[in-house]
Amino acid sequence: TKLQTITVMSRRILVGCKRVIDYAVKIRVKPDKTGVVTDGVKHSMNPFDEIALEEAIRLKEKKIASEILVVSCGPTQCQETLRTALAMGADRGIHVEVPYPEYEGLQPLAVARILQRLSEREKVDIVILGKQAIDDDANQTGQILSGMLDWPIGTFASKVEVVEDKVNVTREVDDGIENIRINIPCVITADLRLNEPRYATLPNIMKAKKKKLDVCKPGDLGVDITPRLKVVSVVEPPVRQAGKKVEDVASLFAALKKEGHF
Repeated sequence: TKLQTITVMSRRILVGCKRVIDYAVKIRVKPDKTGVVTDGVKHSMNPFDEIALEEAIRLKEKKIASEILVVSCGPTQCQETLRTALAMGADRGIHVEVPYPEYEGLQPLAVARILQRLSEREKVDIVILGKQAIDDDANQTGQILSGMLDWPIGTFASKVEVVEDKVNVTREVDDGIENIRINIPCVITADLRLNEPRYATLPNIMKAKKKKLDVCKPGDLGVDITPRLKVVSVVEPPVRQAGKKVEDVASLFAALKKEGHF
């Protein structure tokens, strides 16, 4: 009906866009083992967040949503990440400014509280996040946000289909594929195979410079970002030992038995 169409078109989608060390960069641990080296290192948008943004853009192209709001928490450089998101097709950006060194202690609980306040303030209908960030691999923010908002969640989504006021989500789980149906408003976390993100074109990069980008602080949203966890130390994984060649299966079993593997 006409009323349903108007309701669908007025939906808003919020997408989280985290700035992380680029996936192609070799990570180096700080000498004091308090974290990894970030100075002078190439950063980009978290790949799973790119996938989340692409899915939001496709939903808008299908006339399922009217506006895409992108949010990034962190230092001033996060505005570059937001401009990339705006160039890809988002409509508006919000930078929640968290400067160094506070940003190094920003944890999923605080990020979820920030996204909760923004979702409520902006009257968002769907939140789409990457299933995890490739820097901390926490895989927590979406689930915590779902609990705070008391909204259903579809995690590890490899397919998303909006049908009226519900979302069919195909999830990748340990023993195969799971299909669930959740009500809107809801939270979705994107898995690797959900889609392939588009590249921002030069005309859209130029248009993105004129799109609205608001800046606020966690305190403006009434959020305390004090860390609840303390990182004791960060160390590099042990160097992999060289393998051994054996002549046949019998020799393989003998070598494994000698080393106590069975």
